[in-house]
Amino acid sequence: MSLIAFVGLGNMGGPMAANLVRAGHHVTGFDLVPSSLEAAEADGIAIANSAREAVAGAEIVLTMLPAGKHVLAVWTDILPAAADGALLIDCSTIDVESARAAHVMAGKRGVLSLDAPVSGGTVGARDATLTFMVGGSADAFAAGEPVLARMGRRVVHCGEAGSGQAAKICNNMILGITMIGISEAFVLGEKLGLGHQALFDVASTSSGSCWALTTHCPVPGPVPTSAANNGYKPGFATDLMLKDLNLSQEAARSAGAATPLGAEAASLYREFQGGGNGGVDYSGIIAFLRERAG
Repeated sequence: MSLIAFVGLGNMGGPMAANLVRAGHHVTGFDLVPSSLEAAEADGIAIANSAREAVAGAEIVLTMLPAGKHVLAVWTDILPAAADGALLIDCSTIDVESARAAHVMAGKRGVLSLDAPVSGGTVGARDATLTFMVGGSADAFAAGEPVLARMGRRVVHCGEAGSGQAAKICNNMILGITMIGISEAFVLGEKLGLGHQALFDVASTSSGSCWALTTHCPVPGPVPTSAANNGYKPGFATDLMLKDLNLSQEAARSAGAATPLGAEAASLYREFQGGGNGGVDYSGIIAFLRERAG
């Protein structure tokens, strides 16, 4: 059993921390939102009065926070209280530069660190089926992999500091572009009189097949567990998709990479969000595309 601190117990962090408790670890947590603390306590997580208090004595410290500025602020606060020999793991999705800055901070404190953003959404967090994309040293990865494996199905070491965030940003740029393409195809199929099930049966078993189609099909029917069958209640909200697409464009500008489809996807999701759809599942963009088609 490890002594683990978890800072950030929201829609993702809360279920992830709960899975660590179920795996037999002692988890102390902190969050700024009272309802998140109440839910975490019900799941067996010991509640601290502050982030710094949560990490005192912890062998492993995990953070799941909204943005790079929050990660850097929290790590600045907790690093002086971190135990010698502790491992800090940030599971947030943030910009690569902030992730690398967090590693530098940990190095100056003399502790190991990983950036380990996740894929799999709230369902994956609940069911411990997440994929972790991990950046950091080989020693840090060896120390962190067993704990990450308790919260996910796959843990991939992508390289040195910041590589996990780079992989996450690239992966979700693919996802955003792909969902728009799938949605455009279904809208075109509707205009041509093609049934949803027929298009799905063809595309899912031929060259159009992809994870977004077979898991998050944007129309009701073909994939019973997709958000389309539940009023587009989010498994992965548009706000989060746009956040990741914006990160991809920030990274592309910084690296000098040409990502025209990524830029267009970001623009379309920004317009969709602007219509009051930030809390809608990202697959709900099909409705926006229907409206554009008239």
